[in-house]
Amino acid sequence: MRKRARSDPMAAYDRLPSAARAWVARAALPWSAVSVARIWARALRETESVDAALARLDSAEARTLERDRMDRSGGCVEGESGSARERRAAPPR
Repeated sequence: MRKRARSDPMAAYDRLPSAARAWVARAALPWSAVSVARIWARALRETESVDAALARLDSAEARTLERDRMDRSGGCVEGESGSARERRAAPPR
C-alpha cells in the first residue's frame, strides 16, 4: 500500500516565484505546484532566464494537451507503436 505524501499543496504553491504562480493561474490544465517548480528550476538552471522558464512551462503544457487530444481521438501518440496503441484501446480482461 502506498503512503500519501504529507505535503501541503498550498504551501508548495506559495513557494513558487510570482511569475510561476501567475503562469499556474492562467494555465489550461490543473498543474501541481511540485510539477511547475520542477520544470521552473530546471529551466532556470539551464537558461537563467525567467522568460525561458515561462516558455518551457508553455511548451510542457502544449505537449500534454496534444498528448491528451491524441489519446481521446485514438490517434497514435508520438513514439508509440501500433501495438501499444491497441493495448491502450483494448478493454480490460
